[in-house]
Amino acid sequence: MTSSPRLRRGPALAVCAALVAALLAVAALVPLPYAVAQPGITTDVLGEDRGRPVITVTDADGGDGRTSEGELLMTTIAATGPDDPVRLPAVVRGWFSGQRAVMPLDAVYPVGGNVDEIRRHNTAEMRRSQDSAVQAALRRLELSPDEVEVRLRLEDVGGPSAGLMFTLGVIDKLEGDGSGGDLTGGRTVAGTGTIKADGTVGPVGGVPLKTQAARRDGATVFLVPEAECADAGAQLHEGLRLVPVTTLGGALDALAALRDGGPVPTC
Repeated sequence: MTSSPRLRRGPALAVCAALVAALLAVAALVPLPYAVAQPGITTDVLGEDRGRPVITVTDADGGDGRTSEGELLMTTIAATGPDDPVRLPAVVRGWFSGQRAVMPLDAVYPVGGNVDEIRRHNTAEMRRSQDSAVQAALRRLELSPDEVEVRLRLEDVGGPSAGLMFTLGVIDKLEGDGSGGDLTGGRTVAGTGTIKADGTVGPVGGVPLKTQAARRDGATVFLVPEAECADAGAQLHEGLRLVPVTTLGGALDALAALRDGGPVPTC
């Protein structure tokens, strides 16, 4: 009597299953070169951070800047770092989550292999961004640094992506809409984008997560670098208007159109 083929295959299949399970268990423990990101904090650049104004302006006569009814929210993402290894289960969850994103680690942290190096790099990038923001704002208002002193303070946030919102905040503090009102028209306006001294707005990455943070914190308008419109619109956020910008002038024109009820570009 010969044995059943099914009985002969049984032990082999059991061994294969055990090997696959062992491989999956090992794979689940191996650190992967990815970061898992989620919506981060937002900060009103027209308001305060830890009890101190984010933007302080002082003119040559010692006068302070104007106050605003609306808000200008700079947005961030929160991502795992090199000191917090990401493994396969977290990557899989991130791929299928609408609230998170899986990104190559070197795309989130392009410089530095440890937390201290990354922190120093991001701090330097933020300082350069703030300098460019002040330059862009004063150039737009045709003011010189001798006529006004601008100080920007924001802790525990790095990188260049708040440049556009800093620039708009400085303009709002100094001049508003030019006729006594706010740039925002009393709205909560969020946004992201790098800024150059000539007013050019550049892309930043992580926009879909930043729009989630903006909507969560009450924004109704989101200023997004035009090159990232498609990314920003990947997820629908009811009540959040996506406005593409490429320059500081374009952002100011869009805000003016929102205040006046005129046509506003959308993504």
